[in-house]
Amino acid sequence: MTGKELIKNAFSLKETERVPWVPFVGVHGGKLIGLDAETYLKSADHQFNGISKAIEEYNPDGIPVVFDLQIEAETLGCDLLWAKDNPPSVASHPLMNGIKPEDLKVPELSDGRIGMSMEVAGRLNDAFPDIALYGLITGPFTLALHLMGTDVFMKMFEDEEYVHRVMEFCTEVGMFMAGEYIKNGCDVIAVVDPMTSQISPDQFRQFVSGPASEIFGFIRKKGALSSFFVCGYAQQNIEVMCDCRPDNVSIDENIPLDYVRDISLKKGVSFGGNMKLTVVLLMGSPEDCQRHALECMDLGGTKGFLLAPGCDLPMDTPTENLKSITELVHDTYQQEVIRTLKDKTEEMILPDMRDYGQSDKVIVDIITLASESCAPCKYMVDAVKNVAPEFEDILEWREHSIKKMDAVNFMNALMVRSLPTICIDGKIAFVSQIPPKQKLVQAIQERINEKLRLKIKKKRPEMLVLTEDADEGTQLKAMIEQAITELGSDVHIQIVNDAEKIRFYGISRTPAFITVDYKVKSQGRVPSLDVVKEWIKEVL
Repeated sequence: MTGKELIKNAFSLKETERVPWVPFVGVHGGKLIGLDAETYLKSADHQFNGISKAIEEYNPDGIPVVFDLQIEAETLGCDLLWAKDNPPSVASHPLMNGIKPEDLKVPELSDGRIGMSMEVAGRLNDAFPDIALYGLITGPFTLALHLMGTDVFMKMFEDEEYVHRVMEFCTEVGMFMAGEYIKNGCDVIAVVDPMTSQISPDQFRQFVSGPASEIFGFIRKKGALSSFFVCGYAQQNIEVMCDCRPDNVSIDENIPLDYVRDISLKKGVSFGGNMKLTVVLLMGSPEDCQRHALECMDLGGTKGFLLAPGCDLPMDTPTENLKSITELVHDTYQQEVIRTLKDKTEEMILPDMRDYGQSDKVIVDIITLASESCAPCKYMVDAVKNVAPEFEDILEWREHSIKKMDAVNFMNALMVRSLPTICIDGKIAFVSQIPPKQKLVQAIQERINEKLRLKIKKKRPEMLVLTEDADEGTQLKAMIEQAITELGSDVHIQIVNDAEKIRFYGISRTPAFITVDYKVKSQGRVPSLDVVKEWIKEVL
């Protein structure tokens, strides 16, 4: 049985002889042929060669033609910010810059990189007729957000009709792209709509269900299969996604696979996912990858399940990791070997975060997959970046991309389980939901107020009076005591007459005055390195 036949059987909810394997190769294809992401995505020849190399290396049953959710946005007037190791990101939003919805035009084959993508699809279909080709299109809600920016969330409450008009246009764009991919031999059209993870089921039904259902109906009439692809914490929307009648839903590691299995099979929809991109595929060993793949395969079973990464593969994913999954999928003996092996994964060394957030500044941490490649992550980072100037020197913000192990440890230390997430002074504040500006400002201001209210316990402040003249010291002490009385303060006075002690303080002329303010930063535990750094910054 060919890979294409295997995938068609899985989509039809037939028992399969083995679990189909669909590595979501995006710019990783450029890595395979020694090219950076920008060079790779701007050439049909490079993309054809990269995917051909991936097919040779990973023996997939299905594979995407190109994984870039900015292709449509680029043709519609969005400026792109290009990167060397990720797909580009959207840098401007036409509907925020004076363009009206009625001014937008559905693109043509000759616009932007659309024709290039269709050429790659046609060439791959001719070269690899036994593999199911996935044509990926930007989902209507994500495309609307590219066009409108985060204004879409406000307008969903203030101007529903405007949002519906934009969504209608995005639906037309989606059907155009789907039709072109089908013409060029794609077997599966995947509607990739990661920003739907940011809305509730009610909002999904109100704004997304109709457009998505229309696109899936169009794909069905054209004789192709369809997949609804979402990343981020979208568990609340799995049922409404299935109700849009795709042939398949595909999810990432934020959603339990057994939950998706139970919901989708009950709804008569196949499902795929949800291998961990960074901690396993990017940073793990081949053995880690095989163990994790087997866990997914055991949960998914052989009815309606396709094994795949949770999203497009990080560019630098080691080839040996992906080859090990190919070996496992095709070798039942290797599956039994892995089942009998003890998990040898080393325990993560987590920083002690119990005293985190005790500096005078408010620290906002955004834990992401990577803002340069993940749309929800980018817009969540933008949300923090946009409000930061309102707090001037009171706020400090940082992004922690879990493509690096120290960020993974940081994430686990804060007990973050879904991406993207905003933490304020080490406490989880917004989970996988881009907060409206006013809510984010309010949360930060509440923390600032809390720090002002919670007066950190202090040791009694001191004023040192350094003088070698005892009578002078007595007079100065009396003066300070009068000042303390008039201010109603509580300050300890210490007279230092000893010449050696005076020199110890670096004083060459007396009388001299030194004020000492003691702040208790931690009690009963050894703080982490990050916390100590915060304390040191305060006294520099």
